[in-house]
Amino acid sequence: MSPARKTAARVKEPSPLYVGRPALWRAVEFPLRDSPLLLDTHVWLWTLDGTVGALAKPAIRLIERAAGAGRLFVSDISFWEVAMLVSKGRLELAADPSRWLQRAALAPGIQLLPLTRDVLIESTRLAGTAHGDPADRMLIAHAQLVGASLMTCDKGIVAYAARTPGVPVCDAR
Repeated sequence: MSPARKTAARVKEPSPLYVGRPALWRAVEFPLRDSPLLLDTHVWLWTLDGTVGALAKPAIRLIERAAGAGRLFVSDISFWEVAMLVSKGRLELAADPSRWLQRAALAPGIQLLPLTRDVLIESTRLAGTAHGDPADRMLIAHAQLVGASLMTCDKGIVAYAARTPGVPVCDAR
């Protein structure tokens, strides 16, 4: 018999973009922060239809600035999430979802991020006790992988970022 082999502890490498940075920041406290932004689905919807929802005015200005600089992003998972909300009757759009989403993809200043295998895999490896919603997990993973702050008003995501170092989240409330 061979001697028992010890299993080496595996430690994930920290993202170099977020080493030493606070994980959670608030738009109202850092209105001039220059950060690429990935919009959570609800923030994207509010931005598209011109409503502010729960967005603070500094968050709106951050979105405008990021859009002007070509650093405002929307993940493909948000397209899926919108379609799911419509299919469940929780969201009504002014047009058929396919057509509405085609138009939304052409909105000025927004860069679309494809949902990649890396995002899917990373969403299963989030640190700490991650948010339970799979779409939110993919958004968090996507933000980490592209080096953007996830702009959200979602209390669950904000709470997760507050207790988990390295999760780049902008509280837009």
